Amino acid sequence: MTQISPAPSYHSIQQAKERLAPIAVKTPLIESLALNEKLGGRLFVKCETLQHTGSFKFRGAYNAISSLNEYQLANGVFAFSSGNHAQGIALAARLLGTKATILMPKDTPVIKVENTQGYGAEVITYDRYTESREAIGEKIAADNNLTLIRPYDNVDVISGQGTVGLEIIQQLASHNLTPDYVCAPCGGGGMMAGVSLAIKHLSPKTQLFACEPEFFDDTTRSLAAGTQLSNIGDHRSLCDAILTPTPGDITFPILQKNVTGGLVLTEAEVTEAMRVAFNYLKLVIEPGGVVALAAYLSGKLDLKGKTAVAVASGGNVDPLLFASILNNER
Repeated sequence: MTQISPAPSYHSIQQAKERLAPIAVKTPLIESLALNEKLGGRLFVKCETLQHTGSFKFRGAYNAISSLNEYQLANGVFAFSSGNHAQGIALAARLLGTKATILMPKDTPVIKVENTQGYGAEVITYDRYTESREAIGEKIAADNNLTLIRPYDNVDVISGQGTVGLEIIQQLASHNLTPDYVCAPCGGGGMMAGVSLAIKHLSPKTQLFACEPEFFDDTTRSLAAGTQLSNIGDHRSLCDAILTPTPGDITFPILQKNVTGGLVLTEAEVTEAMRVAFNYLKLVIEPGGVVALAAYLSGKLDLKGKTAVAVASGGNVDPLLFASILNNER
């Protein structure tokens, strides 16, 4: 088995691309001429909503599990996740012939729990507001001899997510374009780190921005402060997919090196972006997955005369919630 580098790199992302080529979807990069006219520039959306399991997380999960040895595969894998990493791990484990156990928050959208179980994983729940998923997860993994695959602080996961960045640059090149800006949703920073490594290697002048919901802006504040900071307070958010306590130990140094800064979105900006995505692009994007698009639509970056990309990281939204948002009830 090919060994990847000891830290995420452009080389390890290229290796992940080779592993993923036979199975992962090369998701489309689309634009709306009507929306471009409103914004004054060209805005492309990377549709990871159309990836297996409805999220970019399949890329990192498959790359990580396919990198395990026979002993690890025989014993099974474990992950903690609010839903998208869970589904990616569950499907990747099934495809690669191993079992998966997933720890999920009690308030995870039902669709994500049911999908994870549907891929054959065992689901255990916890209270995200009073319990530590890291502490619970490490104990379960150790007690059952399972390989813990973290949702973002894992070299193979980051490398798999980085293939999103490779595709963005390649797809824009077919239009003879390079991006001025790339925005992506950011929780622990796995995708943002991987994408930044790929894009900065191929397009050094591109500016990258990590997008987060209000009250969960740990990456934005950490980048500004130059050190890892945590979220505080008993807040709630629709953006369940990217609610993490602090930037990752592996991801944060990468973000510091490659990312221009963070952008913070209100809940109103998030729900408006979901409506715009549906109306202009015919995309169903979950709240946490739409924050990058919301950054442009809210005017936090001026697109006049620019070429920009928003990663739509996932589409696993509860149907009733989505309907209420489209009807302007939230």
